[in-house]
Amino acid sequence: MCLPTTILIASGNPGKIVELRDLLATWEVGDMRSLADFPDVPEPVEDGATYSDNAAIKALSAARRTGLPALADDSGIEVDALDGRPGLFSARYGGPGLDDDGRVGHLLEELDGVPEAQRTARYRAVVVLAWPDGRTVEAPGTCEGRIACARSGTNGFGYDPVFIYRETGITFGDTRPEDKLHQDHRGRAIRALRYRVQAACAARGR
Repeated sequence: MCLPTTILIASGNPGKIVELRDLLATWEVGDMRSLADFPDVPEPVEDGATYSDNAAIKALSAARRTGLPALADDSGIEVDALDGRPGLFSARYGGPGLDDDGRVGHLLEELDGVPEAQRTARYRAVVVLAWPDGRTVEAPGTCEGRIACARSGTNGFGYDPVFIYRETGITFGDTRPEDKLHQDHRGRAIRALRYRVQAACAARGR
């Protein structure tokens, strides 16, 4: 279970694919592909009860259908004032038909009137690397911050224009992409995953 030389990014989200490609560049992967290279491979139904469940569903489905090691993540934003919502349902928040901008608008409406001190939130992700034979390694990543009262910045995707990273005091929408890779939940998870894959490799004596 050493670091694979070819990895399929099991996602159809363009922003996520770009971010994962940049993060995996440190793995020295010789060949990175995405589901766009396999138009006949459908994305599975994400009906798991946790981020880990959904990431594994996507990674294992892609690995088995393509015969390649596949990497998938599932992530969400958890807002304390909303009892952790939208969480697992972040990509479908506010109902069908909404795009990123619509979901951000819905979140801001729900938090209308909530004081700044009570707008704490976190991005959470789990990444899973799966092999065609069913083996998996996973790792989590979390990034703490709060929800802004209005959008700021055009970088990133999803809820980035309203997520203020605790360590910098600015939104991910205002953060340079190369800086975000070192700060956000997905970057933390990918770095942890690399160590876990290498540890599993060493334990197997390979």
